[in-house]
Amino acid sequence: MNLQVAGKGAFAYTAAHELDAGKRTVVFIHGAGLDHSGWGLQSRYFGYHGWNVLAVDLPAHGRSEGSALASIGDMADWIKKLLDEKKIKSASLVGHSMGSLIALEFAARYPEAAEKVALIGTAYPMKVGEAFLDAAKRNDPAAYDMETIWGHAAQVPFSGNPNPGMWMYGETLARLSRLAPGVLHADLSACNSYAGGMEAAAKVKCPVLFVLGARDVMTPPRAAQELMKALPGAKAVTLQLSGHLLMAEAPDQTLDALIGFLSQASPT
Repeated sequence: MNLQVAGKGAFAYTAAHELDAGKRTVVFIHGAGLDHSGWGLQSRYFGYHGWNVLAVDLPAHGRSEGSALASIGDMADWIKKLLDEKKIKSASLVGHSMGSLIALEFAARYPEAAEKVALIGTAYPMKVGEAFLDAAKRNDPAAYDMETIWGHAAQVPFSGNPNPGMWMYGETLARLSRLAPGVLHADLSACNSYAGGMEAAAKVKCPVLFVLGARDVMTPPRAAQELMKALPGAKAVTLQLSGHLLMAEAPDQTLDALIGFLSQASPT
């Protein structure tokens, strides 16, 4: 779906379905340097099982126009503008990595618009190493290698993926190589500088799910513990064989966790 947000062209994958005001809506928000295509299995499932789906490309990512947004708060506001554009009053949000911080901040800023929030591959604070930031600032392809290698569990180069014909390293590098100069650095800087996580958690009123990869070296499960404690009642699922890119490394288990969470009735 092509649409306009704040005067710029924006894209969201809808699983080839028109939006229906009578259906629930789920918004998928990608991580740093990535785009809507990382949610292929999960977005298609919900789109074909009674949900409106919006797997978004944030500005300057994928097929969306504009410059990369400078802060997590700006990105959360952009998601709200997108929903307003389509006259969607409330939605569940599923965010990965940077997208998880966006979903958290959205739920804090717009509690009436957030039905449920799933935080995948998350951490708070989400600090980024100086070498990674510097390489991204210089638009050095080494930054793409760092995100690709650190973003997958160590077994990825040596074992098959449940999706036939999928090359996870190649797929990630292909997404990153399409970025305009400066976009990855803007994303990483937004994650690194985000300081409102605990304040946001205190304002969240909707159910929350954590989906974490036991072999994640970018946002290891221990790095989500303080945020989890700040969200009483939050549920957590840890996928033992997955690294940071859970949607690709453990696609079925990630989908199962989301189905179980999003399909449950929300408390009154």
